[in-house]
Amino acid sequence: MPLPPLPLPGRPRLGRAPLLPLLLLLLLVGPARPISFQLPGKARKCLREEIHRDTLVTGEYEIGAPPGSSTGPSANLKITDSAGHILYAKEDATKGKFAFTTEDYDMFEACFESKLPVGTGRMPDQLVTLDMKHGVEAKNYEEIAKVEKLKPLEVELRRLEDLSESIVNDFAYMKKREEEMRDTNESTNTRVLYFSIFSMCCLIGLATWQVFYLRRFFKAKKLIE
Repeated sequence: MPLPPLPLPGRPRLGRAPLLPLLLLLLLVGPARPISFQLPGKARKCLREEIHRDTLVTGEYEIGAPPGSSTGPSANLKITDSAGHILYAKEDATKGKFAFTTEDYDMFEACFESKLPVGTGRMPDQLVTLDMKHGVEAKNYEEIAKVEKLKPLEVELRRLEDLSESIVNDFAYMKKREEEMRDTNESTNTRVLYFSIFSMCCLIGLATWQVFYLRRFFKAKKLIE
């Protein structure tokens, strides 16, 4: 039986294990799918998402006219934060793009408001398509490659580097939130402990006062000596 060939010296064989993290990261960088929904006449629908601070947010939207309608699409688009600050607004929006950078971690809301009259009959709904990206997904790596003259492999490495940084920032934020919640729990437990001690002292004091009061009452009635 012939023996299998031995590996040549100086040429180590590469295993598959080191490639697994890279493949997992490549899967995570997959493009996000746009969101589509129906917008009835005189209706208002909003989409909310939490986004970290100093994050680039880009988006594309398209509002299709109802089938069989003689008029075009008619809807307003407004993007605001939790404080009500308007980051983007467009009246009679049909199709367009928007971009902004967040200043703080917040809840952002994109609202579409139809301006079509309801009428007496059934008005067909408008089809709204929204493709919203943030962070690594919002960056245009093709433009970065043209400006910095990067090779395709270097572009992919840049994407993986940005994705790794984004994941590290997410874990750092989760750790910070966990510390804040732990501090809140410890503070709450301390307050509950002090309140329990105060309640016990009040109950003991009230019970002692009742004992002395009843004792004086019974002595006054000459029921006890």
